[in-house]
Amino acid sequence: MATLADLPDSVLLEIFSYLPMRPKVMWHLLRRYMASRLHSLRMGGYLFSGSQAPQLSPALMRALGQKCPNLKRLCLHVADLSMVPITSLPCTLRTLELHSCEISMAWLLKEQDPTVLPLLECIVLDRVPAFRDEHLQGLTRFRALRSLVLGGTYRVTETGLDAGLQELSYLQRLEVLGCTLSADSTLLAISRHLRDVRKIRLTVRGLSAPGLSVLEGMPALESLCLLGPLITPEMPSPAEILSSCLAMPKLRVLELQGLGWEGQEAERILCRGLPHCMVIVRACPKESMDWWM
Repeated sequence: MATLADLPDSVLLEIFSYLPMRPKVMWHLLRRYMASRLHSLRMGGYLFSGSQAPQLSPALMRALGQKCPNLKRLCLHVADLSMVPITSLPCTLRTLELHSCEISMAWLLKEQDPTVLPLLECIVLDRVPAFRDEHLQGLTRFRALRSLVLGGTYRVTETGLDAGLQELSYLQRLEVLGCTLSADSTLLAISRHLRDVRKIRLTVRGLSAPGLSVLEGMPALESLCLLGPLITPEMPSPAEILSSCLAMPKLRVLELQGLGWEGQEAERILCRGLPHCMVIVRACPKESMDWWM
């Protein structure tokens, strides 16, 4: 009969990433099973389980880096990281995802060690309530960063986004989803500072035809995704979206999600008018409340 030791690391972590796991159990896995073949790890914490619940520790994160020298992606859910300095994370990470996590004020500030996570290419900040303008500007220490996802980061202001993107001009992918920022202000900041951006994904709150038009002539933009729900009368018409997209020379993918246009005349207008593009018009998928989904 096969034991845990007989399973490949990738299979082992696929099994355990779906289970609530106390730090003691993770220590056991690190000592006995996890090794150099592990490339991706997804972990859930105990942020909403009270002050007596076990939490992730700096020592555990450092051990993860030592035991798993090829770890490229770390995805943390509902974890209290307020006592876990970013310097303790594995230095091999290329992707870091934080979903419903708590971080300290000092976690991503500019004054921190600029050599931390030197290979980091993608960071996802999804419902991280402490994240604010100062943290956004602190991301400039990650010189390899090319992809940034901001989801529900309600403390980021329009002024802060503009200042942050000015220093992150090398980004190639940006997603701004469910924030308090208007789409118009977000696109204006992108057009000013991210001339090499290839993929943009954002919710349409506060989007207008003039706001969308600032992307016209963007030299590298290949993929544009606009997400509903459709809530503002200023929302560009299908014809106005078509007009702007025709002025984006490299655009190859246009996705409209949750606007209620699927199967409607709007979809036909865009598909006919953009024969060189993949046009995707669909409803918003149902969002699971389970972190492992």
